[in-house]
Amino acid sequence: MGAIVALRQYQGACHCGYIRFEVQAEIDHVRVCDCSICHKRGALMFRVARDALRLLHPAWEGLNRYKWGSGTATDFFCPTCGILPFRHPSAPSLAERAAGLMPFDGFAVNVRCLTGVDPTGLPHRHINGRAIVMDQGEIPE
Repeated sequence: MGAIVALRQYQGACHCGYIRFEVQAEIDHVRVCDCSICHKRGALMFRVARDALRLLHPAWEGLNRYKWGSGTATDFFCPTCGILPFRHPSAPSLAERAAGLMPFDGFAVNVRCLTGVDPTGLPHRHINGRAIVMDQGEIPE
């Protein structure tokens, strides 16, 4: 039987505070992707289940969205300050699915937007996003 993990509730926001949210997680690492957009953005991400993220303000319709690459990921960002507090990760490519990577139906939260989290003390897990080959017919970055 696995160990019981106590989830902690974190408060999060974009820079200007327009987007506010709560997330329940046990943050034990951050993901650092080297694809072109993640590299330029500099976000440090941690994945959580869909029901672990609760948007406090605004409604989902008040967030700007950006789809890139395969068009299967959605980046949510503030229409005022431009910060990306969370995103819905992309679906695995055919090659990733063949290697056993399963689709993820949750969110990747930018831990830099969470109050009280110091990402410098967390292990960094490298994601080789530059090496992902998109499926036939997908739009390149």
